[in-house]
Amino acid sequence: MALAARELTKHFHLNGIRRTALDGVSFSVRDRERLVILGPSGAGKTTLLRVIAGLERADDGSILVDERDVGNVPAEDRRVAIVFDRDGLFPHLTLRKNLAFALRGDKGANERIDAAAHDFGIAAHLQKRPGSLSAGERQRASLARAMLSDPRVLLLDEPLSHLEPSLRSQVRRTFLAFSKAFRGAVVHVTHDHAEALTSGDRLAIMIDGKILQCDAPQRVYDYPASTSVARFFGTPPMNLLDDGMETLGIRPENISLQNGGQLRGRVMAIESTGPDAFVHLQTPKGELIARVPAAAMPEIGEEVAATLPQEHVRRFDRSAGGAIT
Repeated sequence: MALAARELTKHFHLNGIRRTALDGVSFSVRDRERLVILGPSGAGKTTLLRVIAGLERADDGSILVDERDVGNVPAEDRRVAIVFDRDGLFPHLTLRKNLAFALRGDKGANERIDAAAHDFGIAAHLQKRPGSLSAGERQRASLARAMLSDPRVLLLDEPLSHLEPSLRSQVRRTFLAFSKAFRGAVVHVTHDHAEALTSGDRLAIMIDGKILQCDAPQRVYDYPASTSVARFFGTPPMNLLDDGMETLGIRPENISLQNGGQLRGRVMAIESTGPDAFVHLQTPKGELIARVPAAAMPEIGEEVAATLPQEHVRRFDRSAGGAIT
């Protein structure tokens, strides 16, 4: 494995109160594999990356890069590069000099910088300072600098979160293209659910310092391992209904509103997205959100019947919350 984390634990103390940021986190990433970690704010995602990079020290557990334990290795010697949500470039230096920091006096530095700048579409800006570049150009420069350090592990800490939507899609394509070509391991942290589904080979859901599920992104979406994952993952998340003996889960897009449906409910609110709408229903089993075509949108206050196809219904233990297979 290019990267392995084993039972990582990290505590912080604030005003005399101990807070657990990482609670026995374990995972591994192969060469040429991209792992996306999705979680809410405060889940421990950035702390995890900082521990792997050597910017924070774990209280317990181990980090292996190419089977070598790097827990006591200085950050600069781990062959781990990290790109943060902000570009982190030195504002008083030209872009060329910023990129040169990754090469530590390499005799072929100029040639490597020129090649990287060309690959990342920033060759025309090498003599400029970061303040004269767009946010997207600065983030591409940050990725170029990270790659110039010849890492075995590339960590991406929400690198697109501060970009305008129009730039985000463009820069995401750049990051995806180079992360796919990268020969080492990529760990990409995000809080964007759509980005999580499209950016990795595997997806880990992290909540309260724990990884609750790690699998192929579509499988995590279709088969959440617990009600905690189901409540969190998806926009909107999976519907969860109390069926007495167990909890039933179903995605909004798998529900249809038609005559003969088995669950009746009253329309409480409607959120239009243009081509379709999210219809909020109050039913005897709890609130339900259905995604329906705009042409089939009911009226607020109307009573409708919802059809829940059994092949799309997921079942969870009512007390423990785990998925029932």
